[in-house]
Amino acid sequence: MAYTPQSMRTSNDNVILDAVMERGSLSRADISRYTGLSKPTVSAAVERLIARRLAVETGQADNAQGRKATLVSFNERGHYTCGIDLGATRIRIALCDLSGRLLGYDACPMPADATGEEALALLKSRADYLLSLNEVTWQQLKHICVGVPAVVLPDTSQISRIVAPLAGLQESFALESLSAIFPCEVTIENDVNLAALGEQKQGAAQGVGQFAFFSIGAGTGGGIVVDGRLLKGHDGQAGEFAEMLLPDGSRLETALSAQGLMTLAARVLGERDDEEAKALALHLSPEKLFSAARRGEAAAVETLEAYGRLIAWAVHNLCAVLAPEMVVLGGGIGGRGDLLLPILHRHQAEGLARGTRLVASGLGDRAVVIGASLLARERAVESLRLEL
Repeated sequence: MAYTPQSMRTSNDNVILDAVMERGSLSRADISRYTGLSKPTVSAAVERLIARRLAVETGQADNAQGRKATLVSFNERGHYTCGIDLGATRIRIALCDLSGRLLGYDACPMPADATGEEALALLKSRADYLLSLNEVTWQQLKHICVGVPAVVLPDTSQISRIVAPLAGLQESFALESLSAIFPCEVTIENDVNLAALGEQKQGAAQGVGQFAFFSIGAGTGGGIVVDGRLLKGHDGQAGEFAEMLLPDGSRLETALSAQGLMTLAARVLGERDDEEAKALALHLSPEKLFSAARRGEAAAVETLEAYGRLIAWAVHNLCAVLAPEMVVLGGGIGGRGDLLLPILHRHQAEGLARGTRLVASGLGDRAVVIGASLLARERAVESLRLEL
């Protein structure tokens, strides 16, 4: 490869950017020593990085003698990113700086009967609100990553098989539609893959090379990490645990989704003739069921025992194929570790998924939005490097 003056400048700028990102505040002389670049080269590159809001002068070195050198740092607030969890029932948005530090967070319900146009308008208005609240302009926002509850094709970012509660909104949540409302770079990714990324970097799976994130909520899905990297599979379909078939031929999601849990609970409660079960059956919801189980109500405990056996069956089968070090349970239902993990651990002791650690999500309902923020930051830095 033939080097041109421009390519040499770009290479030098990236080397110096790496130095201040990894080592913190440095004087120009320090940068020269660490990188091996001449002082004039360093000075010129630093000025270019400052002009692009990637570096900033942050004070003076505390030298004992002589003239104090001006320190240069990575400009964490020169650009910003957003992570968005476009959930079946809630929208969550996180605003971060380039260090990945969370600056602002917003959440609101996803209207059950919203049209695509209404959902996009709501999404844009909440993002506008969060930026305004933190005095960040759209010109400063470099990248947005949106987690969608659907299969995302790796090469084209087209989506398919969106979760049932959002059926009919697939085109509205496609990359083209989202890029049309946000005046910055946009990435879309499967929401459970992002949750796995969040757990890997900041949650329950830190330091774990091979694990599966098993999300159970309005829908069911999985994110698989092998040797520290997300496994996407053909057409991005790895981790579609929802498509596993139960012995009766039905899809796993039919049994494990929130609706599936309610169907199971209705059957269990209908077979009981006690007042406790009758009271629980009135206006039944997952939250009411879990609250009753925590109080030790027999009908609720019986329901969760039956439900836990289905989860254990699924975990056993995915462990037989993947042999992960860990399975992280998350999602609005799966993350209820205080109730579900004891059931799963009993089945594990009986020989299911032996040797694999079963844990609850460390990030709770923010797993997707945190993972989206981390990926947005990664993509923003990549893009800024390409612009040097």
